[in-house]
Amino acid sequence: MSSNHAGNRRAVVVAPRAFHRFARHWKGKFSAPVLGRKTAKSWLRTSDLAQPTDLDALLVPGFWAESPEHVQSVVGANDRLVAMLARLPKTTLVWSYCTGVCLLAAAGKLNRQPATVTWWLMDTMRKQHRSVAWASEQTCVMNKRTGTASGLNGYLPIAQALIEGQVSPEVFRDLSKLMVLPRPERTHQAFQSLHLIEQSDAMLRSLHALVQRLPANDISVKRIAAQLRMSDPTLSRKVLALTGCGVGEYARKIKLDQVSERLIMTSAPASTISAELGFSSDSGMRRMFKDLTALTPSQYRQMFGRS
Repeated sequence: MSSNHAGNRRAVVVAPRAFHRFARHWKGKFSAPVLGRKTAKSWLRTSDLAQPTDLDALLVPGFWAESPEHVQSVVGANDRLVAMLARLPKTTLVWSYCTGVCLLAAAGKLNRQPATVTWWLMDTMRKQHRSVAWASEQTCVMNKRTGTASGLNGYLPIAQALIEGQVSPEVFRDLSKLMVLPRPERTHQAFQSLHLIEQSDAMLRSLHALVQRLPANDISVKRIAAQLRMSDPTLSRKVLALTGCGVGEYARKIKLDQVSERLIMTSAPASTISAELGFSSDSGMRRMFKDLTALTPSQYRQMFGRS
């Protein structure tokens, strides 16, 4: 379900069919077909769900916003959408990520449940929705009927949790290699094998998700070790064995990989990306990025960005 500022986002409505676990439908707010990069997709008006009793599950994606105030403006402008979400039956599974979580909170779908949201919205959401048990230390929270995740790619840990609940870890690792995901078609070799969904070790996945959530300036070996409930030496030893580099270096690569993805997939200025990811200074981020890739953010976008 798309907001006024999210014309390039899509919601997924899934409904079981006989002999199949799910049938997939792409939906949105406009009734006319919209040509995508490769296919035309059908879109759904909010009014079409005035009585959405036939839905088994609904994924509400995030929308573009530049500040907590911007988010509140978008939520307020979409009161019909919020009302529709509020009317969903309790039997309907509802998931959301990034700023989309704010729509679920406004609709009361997260009341008296643990939930998470993108880090820069956490303080605002805690103040505005006190009945929600906000879990700032988690990047993905899955409940019986709801699921929330932080970050631009929050749909990935939601998908991971849903799939892992159905298959063994071995099968999931095989599936993750085959899943068709909207990742950048090309990326620098420094960032290959850094995606969360590709990490085979549970501890490394937890570390990866934690670093993605934390502002870059707040990351330290001590804080990561404390969050993962292990000593600094144990964490350092495990990360070195699994990745071949120290905790600080690995965490820095994860944050710079986030910079890389946003340079490729968005048109946001590098300074905005730096601020959003919590780097202490734009110049510092640019220096670290060039040290790792031998490219400035501008050169990187020209080389790998979507045309």
